[in-house]
Amino acid sequence: MIHPDTELRFISNEIGYGVVATKFIPAGTITWVLDKLDREFTPLELQQMEPIYQTILDTYTFRNNKGNYILCWDNGRYVNHSFNSNCLTTAYDFEIAVRDIQPGEQLTDDYGYLNIPLPFRAADEGTRRKIVYPNDLLKYYKVWDNKIKKVLGNITKQQQPLRPLLNGGLWNKIEAITAGKEPMDSILTNFYDASQLESIVNPV
Repeated sequence: MIHPDTELRFISNEIGYGVVATKFIPAGTITWVLDKLDREFTPLELQQMEPIYQTILDTYTFRNNKGNYILCWDNGRYVNHSFNSNCLTTAYDFEIAVRDIQPGEQLTDDYGYLNIPLPFRAADEGTRRKIVYPNDLLKYYKVWDNKIKKVLGNITKQQQPLRPLLNGGLWNKIEAITAGKEPMDSILTNFYDASQLESIVNPV
């Protein structure tokens, strides 16, 4: 579920639609949580679907560390890519704002950690990275981990409308991490190694 202080807006002909903040969202706010209405499809389930459904899933899903396709039921599926994204996923099935997000600003993800199947050239933002690759998570997880760690201490201080979607055990773990009692799990745990599936499907 996407943060309630957001709405879907048309951004441009090139980008299409995006998710925009309707109110100020401070750093450390949980911006999205995997919830019970989000759908998970295995690669086999996708392959057995008609082409029209396959196209939809190819467009609007990301892959988890099992290689399954996750389809967000709400506007979360419209969050666009940015090499300098203001949101980052975590190892705990939720995303967090890694800097303040102003009203009217898009919420963005770096698709490099979404286990995309093929590389693509993104819009030029003046960054060194120009292309998103399937293995970006292996290259940049330390950078993303550090960004999360810088704002994670704010997570228990901010208003969290999506907190009710987290189970109590997870919130207790977050409190332990922010208190320095437990280490934070790396975003690297989200990585899906597609070669593992290939070796199972096509053994040598």
